[in-house]
Amino acid sequence: METTSTHPVFPSTNRRLRFSAKLGPFFFLIWVASQGCLPYLFHLGKEQAKFMIYKRPFEEVFSDPNVPEKTKEKLRKVERIRQYGISSMALSPKGGFKSYFALDRDAIGWHVTACHPLRFESYTWWFPILGSVPYKGYFSVEKAKEEEIRLKREGWDTRLRITAGYSTLGWFEDPLFSSQLYEDEGELASLVLHEMAHATVYFPGDSTFNESYASFIEEEGSRSYLPSVGGRRLLESREKAEKERKEYLILLKKTAILLNEEYSKGGSDEDLKSRKKGILGEFKKELKSQKWTHIESVRLSEREWNNEDFVGMLRYHSGTDFFRRKFSEWNGDFAKFNEEMRKLGKLSESERRKLLQEKTP
Repeated sequence: METTSTHPVFPSTNRRLRFSAKLGPFFFLIWVASQGCLPYLFHLGKEQAKFMIYKRPFEEVFSDPNVPEKTKEKLRKVERIRQYGISSMALSPKGGFKSYFALDRDAIGWHVTACHPLRFESYTWWFPILGSVPYKGYFSVEKAKEEEIRLKREGWDTRLRITAGYSTLGWFEDPLFSSQLYEDEGELASLVLHEMAHATVYFPGDSTFNESYASFIEEEGSRSYLPSVGGRRLLESREKAEKERKEYLILLKKTAILLNEEYSKGGSDEDLKSRKKGILGEFKKELKSQKWTHIESVRLSEREWNNEDFVGMLRYHSGTDFFRRKFSEWNGDFAKFNEEMRKLGKLSESERRKLLQEKTP
C-alpha cells in the first residue's frame, strides 16, 4: 500500500528513535561533510555522548537517598520486565534498560515524518547501516519544527511527534529516561519489550517490518507478563484498553484502504483532494461517535488528519495475521518464533512486505 521517496542524509529515527553507533571511516566523514550533514551529526552525537557519560546504573540510583522512592520502584519494575524479556521471551540482553538518565526536558526527542498528499508515498531519509527510514529525529523541538516547515513548503503531508522510545539497536546500553517513568505497568512493559525486540530482530531499511514485529512482541509479551505481576485484575484492565485500541486501528485501517483506493483511481489533483476531504470527513464523524473511555475520540475527531497519520499507523501495525500465525505454529514459543523472524533477513524487503500482507481467511 505504501511506497517511498528516498533522500540521502545522515542518521535518523522514529517514534522509537534509533541511531547507528558506527560513524564509519574517515572517507565517509568526508562524504558526510559534502552532504551538509555535519551540523545534524553534531546535534545527535552531542546528546548521545551526554547519555553515555551521565546515565546512572540502577544500583547507584537505588542507593541514592535523594532519589524519590517512587522513582526507584518504577526502576525495579523495569528490571523485572527486562529480565522477563530475556528469560521468558528470548529477547536480546543488549536491549538496554540497566541504567537511568534524568532529562532536563519533558521528552527524549521529537521526530518528523512526511507523506505525499495524494498517494501513500513516504518521504524517507537514507543513512548508512540503517538504510532508508521514514522519519528524522531531533533532540530539539525547534530543529524538528524547522524540518517539518521545510517539508510542508515542499507540499508534503507532515506530522511532528514526541519520541517515546529510544534505541541504538544494541550498540550501546540505552538507559531508561525520566520521561519514560509511566504510572501504568502495562505501559512500562510495552516500552521495554518493544525496544528489546529491536535489539533482537532488525533489518536495516525495512521500517514497516521492524516496527510491526516489535509491536507484535510488545503486545504478546505484555499479555503474558502482566498476569505474573498484577494478577488477572491488571490484565483485564489492560485488555479493556487494548480492545479500544484495536477498534481504533480497525477504523484507521479501513479509512486508509478507502483513501488508497481513491488515489489508485487517479484523476486531477483537485479531484483527488476533494475525494480525500470527503473520506476524512466521514472518518472524523465516525471517530467522534465512538464511546471509548481510554481513547479521547472527540479530541481526535477535531484534529486535522492527513496521509501521514494513516501511513504512520500502517508502519507500526502491519502483518498482524502473519505474525500471529507464525507465533501459533510455534505454540507461543518466543525463542523459536524470534529465530524464524531472524531468518527472514535472507529475503528482500519486498518479499517480507508480501508476507505482511497475509490475511487470515
